[in-house]
Amino acid sequence: MATAGALPVSGRQTMSSTDKSEQVNFGYQKVAPEEKTRLVGDVFRTVADRYDVMNDLMSLGTHRLFKRMVIQMSGVRAGQRVLDLAGGTGDMSALFAEQVGEQGQVVLTDLNEEMMMVGRNRLLDQGHAQVRFCRAAAEALPFQEHAFDCACISFGLRNFTDKDAALKELLRVLKPGGTLVVLEFSKPANPLLETAYNAFQALWPAAGKAVVGDAQPYQYLVDSIRVHPHQRALKQMFEDAGFTDTSYHNLVGGVAAIHRGSKPGRP
Repeated sequence: MATAGALPVSGRQTMSSTDKSEQVNFGYQKVAPEEKTRLVGDVFRTVADRYDVMNDLMSLGTHRLFKRMVIQMSGVRAGQRVLDLAGGTGDMSALFAEQVGEQGQVVLTDLNEEMMMVGRNRLLDQGHAQVRFCRAAAEALPFQEHAFDCACISFGLRNFTDKDAALKELLRVLKPGGTLVVLEFSKPANPLLETAYNAFQALWPAAGKAVVGDAQPYQYLVDSIRVHPHQRALKQMFEDAGFTDTSYHNLVGGVAAIHRGSKPGRP
């Protein structure tokens, strides 16, 4: 991606480490890893320019509160360096930019060029000159080891082709003592809440058709949420990747959750 403020991509391969003979989830479908990467890219190209409008509709605005909670739980301070992975349209990058200040840096990384262009234009308009941009796959990040004080994924992990490989990459690029914070849809703890939430989700494809002109991306969204690992399983995935001090905090009874883990070692 050749844009002002873009970071060069290193020689690391930007393909998933998943064995090509395996299949992965694309919603409820089983597809080859490279096919999922393509299909997810198609989904977000379709919705890029209306992505934030639909987020407000589907979450009734609560996603903005959740993201501010992520900032608080990250512990990010002025002058630090943050990786906003799957940063898309840049709302998390803007919040982190406010925290790190002019002496810090935020690197917005996404595989989807259309989403990142929306974010780039917005962040430049807002004057966030400390935000850089890099198009790359989560499973093979083009950054050196120990490059970031904090990494964040906001509502993006479930779209990764190989979540385990991505978590290991995040561990690699974090500094010792660095923090990973993941905000993601999750599983409600109360069966009645889960039933009500499922009924609410069933409205999303029709809303997507009305607002964006295409229902399919929002049917994928619903399906991807329902096959995503629940809270305890994702916590275990953090630990399997090598993170310590892992925890999660349920939001709205488990409709979403903030997961947190640390890279072993002293800062």
